[in-house]
Amino acid sequence: MGNWFGHGTHGAVLGLWSSCASVGNILGTMIASHALLYGYEVFFTIYDLCLRVQCFIIVTWQFCRAPISAFIPTFQLLTGLVERPKPVGFFRAWLLPGVLSYSLAYACLKMVNYSFFFWLPFYLHNNFHWEEAVADALSVWYDWGGILAAVLAGVLSDKCRSRTPIVVAMLAISMGALFAYAKSPKDIVINSLLMAVTGFFIGGPANLVSAAISADLGKAEEIRGSAEALSTVTGIVDGTGSIGASVGQILLPVIQNSAGWSSVFYMFILMIFLTVICLLPLMFKEIRSRRRIHYEALPEDDNYVQTSVASDSEPELDSDQSIRSLP
Repeated sequence: MGNWFGHGTHGAVLGLWSSCASVGNILGTMIASHALLYGYEVFFTIYDLCLRVQCFIIVTWQFCRAPISAFIPTFQLLTGLVERPKPVGFFRAWLLPGVLSYSLAYACLKMVNYSFFFWLPFYLHNNFHWEEAVADALSVWYDWGGILAAVLAGVLSDKCRSRTPIVVAMLAISMGALFAYAKSPKDIVINSLLMAVTGFFIGGPANLVSAAISADLGKAEEIRGSAEALSTVTGIVDGTGSIGASVGQILLPVIQNSAGWSSVFYMFILMIFLTVICLLPLMFKEIRSRRRIHYEALPEDDNYVQTSVASDSEPELDSDQSIRSLP
């Protein structure tokens, strides 16, 4: 994806592309809520057919890795494959700027995001005693909020040429959204609205970190031009996030059974807080980098001062001469 679009549109394009997971959650939830009425066999049969169609498309269609590869002969492409740079090592990839911080941050963030994916219908049914079909239908509002946020945050990050401050700001707001949703009344409209707001400020940053920011990390100076390095960095960030998500699936039922749903939401707020803590050093680094680039773009101080003095002194000489010429 990054090869087909410029760096200035990475956020918007990859933000939209990363929302495919949320679209899959919406479709899967809607299919499951209707197919389960006919038994689990129908449910798994539908998904099996969908996977077979997707595999057929991927295998039969010849996707190009980059626009230029569509016009290069096969022999040159094979030669290019042989001359690929040496892959970056796994442990060396961890030492690249930002990889460790984003990986730990995504582990905490993905724990919260996937907990909503898997447990939100059960929470609505168990806490508000709504029917399972109603709970499944309402839970998709979280995904709708995440889709909208991924696109808007991606576009905004492209305009600002910086992603981490936007992610940190959205996550800071999400802590208030989580607290508000934990206190949501038993009203379908209010609950759906708060759910969409929560998905906006949690799902959006999660999609942005997993796609656009991972691609940006793989463009570091040390490994620029290496597709293998980009794959390694993306795998580290997403894999660490999956570890955090799996830990969350173990902790959530334990906390819920021992302390109730309120404590579960407090755990979510704590995880978001830890995510922000991991991202703060990178945010300050990006801000300082943007300021340095802005200052370097200005004219040099000496030339600028000399030009200013010269331009200011000429009118003064003209005015003195005009005064002396008076009778």
